[in-house]
Amino acid sequence: MVWFEEFDLLTAAITREKTIKKWPRQWKLNLIEAMNPEWQDISHYLHGL
Repeated sequence: MVWFEEFDLLTAAITREKTIKKWPRQWKLNLIEAMNPEWQDISHYLHGL
């Protein structure tokens, strides 16, 4: 896993997911690189959630 976002409401998360799915691939890559430019595995951050 190289990117994730947290939301308080499930409905907000679903809305965000649907929005991102419509984006061009390059926009998605830009989103990842803005948060995780080295593309490191960040799944360990999810263990505390």
